[in-house]
Amino acid sequence: MTITVSKTRDMLVDVARQLFARMGVDNTTMNDIAQASRKGRRTLYTYFKNKNDIYQAVVETEMGKLYNMLLEVAAKELPADEKLMTFIYTRLDAVKSLVFRNGTLRANFFRDIWRVEKVRKGFDIREIELIKRILDDGIKEGIFEVPDADITALVLHHALKGLEVPYIRGLMGDTFSQKIKRKDNVMNLVFNGIKIK
Repeated sequence: MTITVSKTRDMLVDVARQLFARMGVDNTTMNDIAQASRKGRRTLYTYFKNKNDIYQAVVETEMGKLYNMLLEVAAKELPADEKLMTFIYTRLDAVKSLVFRNGTLRANFFRDIWRVEKVRKGFDIREIELIKRILDDGIKEGIFEVPDADITALVLHHALKGLEVPYIRGLMGDTFSQKIKRKDNVMNLVFNGIKIK
């Protein structure tokens, strides 16, 4: 029974995501979601109180996918400096992919950032913990010299959030040579402050 309930809810969330991407959140009604899911309004309202509730579920699902990708990176057997760079680029690429995958949700992502931020709080806390874990490993490995791993993880997290929009919009260079140069610059910026020379 629980598996069916979960499958139905997941299906409703995915249908809503697709409609939001195609039509925009503001232009999608609960009736649209019910019709597209072929489950009916009663079923939809069994799982979600309103459109905002299902929108939050869509964003939480997308952020959950992103977090699982970051967990995989954090679990890799890599030196901490390589793991941190892999983490940074996996995260930026995944956020960019998430935004583009969701079509017109892209506009909502930029326009309604406070609604997204509200849902992102739990993700942000878990992401900071993952970054701190990588930093702690780097300290143990003798790769990083960090006076306060908690604050450094917080700063790196906020720096990554600040890079999201320029990265998504392609303002950080999209050609292969620009990407190599960008990666070298990011490595220099990140590691000259924390890597033991």
